[in-house]
Amino acid sequence: MSLNKLTISAARDALAKGDLTSVELTEACLGEIEGAGALNAFVHKTPEIALEQAKAADARIKSGDAPAMCGIPLGIKDLFATKGVATQAASHILEGFKPEYESTVTQNLWDAGAVMLGKLNMDEFAMGSSNESACYGPVVNPWKVDDRQLTPGGSSGGSAAAVAADLCLAATGTDTGGSIRQPAAFTGIVGIKPTYGRVSRWGVVAFASSLDQAGPMTKSVRDAAIMLGTMCSHDPKDSTSTEIAVPDFEAMLTGDIRGKKIGIPKEYRLEGMPAEIEKLWENGIAMLKDAGAEIVDISLPQTKYALPAYYVVAPAEASSNLARYDGVRYGHRAKLAAGEGITDMYEKTRAEGFGAEVQRRVMIGTYVLSAGFYDAYYNRARKVRALIKRDFEQVFAQGIDAILTPATPSSAFGLGEMADADPVAMYLNDVFTVTVNLAGLPGISVPCGLDAKGLPLGLQLIGRPWEEGELLNHAYVLEQAAGFAAKPKKWW
Repeated sequence: MSLNKLTISAARDALAKGDLTSVELTEACLGEIEGAGALNAFVHKTPEIALEQAKAADARIKSGDAPAMCGIPLGIKDLFATKGVATQAASHILEGFKPEYESTVTQNLWDAGAVMLGKLNMDEFAMGSSNESACYGPVVNPWKVDDRQLTPGGSSGGSAAAVAADLCLAATGTDTGGSIRQPAAFTGIVGIKPTYGRVSRWGVVAFASSLDQAGPMTKSVRDAAIMLGTMCSHDPKDSTSTEIAVPDFEAMLTGDIRGKKIGIPKEYRLEGMPAEIEKLWENGIAMLKDAGAEIVDISLPQTKYALPAYYVVAPAEASSNLARYDGVRYGHRAKLAAGEGITDMYEKTRAEGFGAEVQRRVMIGTYVLSAGFYDAYYNRARKVRALIKRDFEQVFAQGIDAILTPATPSSAFGLGEMADADPVAMYLNDVFTVTVNLAGLPGISVPCGLDAKGLPLGLQLIGRPWEEGELLNHAYVLEQAAGFAAKPKKWW
C-alpha cells in the first residue's frame, strides 16, 4: 500500500512501531501532490517546511514524546493564517499577503508535531458550494463520470479533493453553512463541524463570525476524532471560544449506541428529493436501528425558513468583515490615475480584488443592514434563527441523542453547471446543513453509499451541543455498518 493512502490512525501506529518515518510519509504525499496538478487542490506548496517538520516529528517519536498527530502530513485550507506562508482566502484582494502570525488551530497542530504540506484551494472567502469562485480556478473532484469534470463541493473543496485523492492524510476545513459537510459528502470522506465555540476562530479569515467553525476532513471517523482532539482548545484570543474540557474523542468510539434515540425530522423530506437520497436515508435509519438505537420521528417546524435566514445573516456579517480589505495596509491595491483620491482607491481596489460571488454577497449584506431594511430583513432573520435554535433545544429536551438527515440533496454536479445559472439554485445545496450552523450545533457527514452513476453520497448526523464524542460514536456505528470503501479511480 502506498504510504499516502494510510489513515491517521494507521500511520500513527506504524510511526510508533518504527515501521516508517514521518519523512517517508511526507515524501510520499509530496510526490503524489506533484502528480496531481489536474485536481488544482494545492495552491501554495511548502515542501521545505514539510520535510523540516517531518524530521522534527521523527526526533520526537524516537524520544517517546509523540502526541497522536505527530508526524502526520496535512493540507491546510487557504483560510487559516500560516506564519510566513501565503494566506489568500483564494482572493485576488489578499495577493502577496504572508501573515506574521499563526492561527490557533494550525499552531495546535504544529505543537502536536503535525506536518504542513501546503495550502489548499477553496471558494473565495469561503463563499460558495462548488469551489468555482477561487482566484486560483476551480478544484476538480477526483471522482469522475464519463469525461465530465465534477465539483468537489465548497467552500472546502481543495481539502475534500486532497483527502479523497490521498494527497494528504487529512486536511483542515471550515464550515459556515455546510462547507465541511457538503464537500465531504461529494468526495466520499468524513467531515465534522464542531459546536460553535469548540474550536478557536483566531487567525481564520472571517466570513460570517457567528457561524464560522473549523473542523477536520479525514478518511475515517476515527481519524476525525483524533484530529479534532488536537484542533480543539480554549483560546482567550477568541471571545467566542468556550472554556470546556476536551475529552478523548477517540476513546469514546465504543460502537455501542443501544438505547440511544435517533430523531428523523419530517421537514427534511423535501418535495422532489431524488429517490437515491431517500433510499440512502432509509438505509441509514435501518443501520442505526439494527445497532440497537430507537428511531423517533421528530419535527423541526422552522426548517423551511433556515435558508432565507442564513442568506440574510451570513452576507450581513460578511459585508461587515470584508470592509477591512481596502488596499491601504496589505494585499492588492489598485493603481490610480492622476487626480483620483482615496475613495477612488477603495472602489477600484475592491472592484478588482473581489470576485463576482463575493461582490454579490457583500451587496446583499450591505442592503439588509441599511437603515430602511435592517428591521425588515436582518432583525427578522435573527429572530428566525432563534426559533430554529429553539426547535433543536426542544427536540433534545425530549431525550433525542442525535438526528439523522441526508448531507446533500444530490451527488456531485458538473463544474459550470450551476455557477453560471441561477445563484439561488447553488444556494439550495446547503438546505440540509445550514440549520446546524444557525443553531451552533455539531454535525458530521459520513460516506454511506454510491448513486447509480457511481458517485459517493453522505448522511449527516447532528448532535447535542458539546457532545462531539457521542456524535462521533454514532457516526462510527454508521460508518461500520455502511462499510463504504470505494475510492475514485485515478485519472489525474
